[in-house]
Amino acid sequence: MADTEYKVIREEGPTRGRYVIRLAPGAEAEMTYKKSGDGPMIIDHTGVPPEFEGRGIALQLVKASIADARAQGFKITPVCPYVVVQFRRHPDWGDLLA
Repeated sequence: MADTEYKVIREEGPTRGRYVIRLAPGAEAEMTYKKSGDGPMIIDHTGVPPEFEGRGIALQLVKASIADARAQGFKITPVCPYVVVQFRRHPDWGDLLA
């Protein structure tokens, strides 16, 4: 798990967006997604720089999307293998699966 809570920023365009954590100058972790209208958020990629792996940073990105889905009432379709595994590990998120 992460020793540090990082600031997660959500950047959203008309059909794509990402959750990002700025870790150091020139280094960021991100989780990208597609979304259109009232459809589900389709999470398609999660990446953490190798030197920051193993600190729970990617999970913080996923948890930010879970919090947003609960607060804003949308569902999530995980396509990224990491996010698929996290949904399996957290059965309490099952109600958010599209």
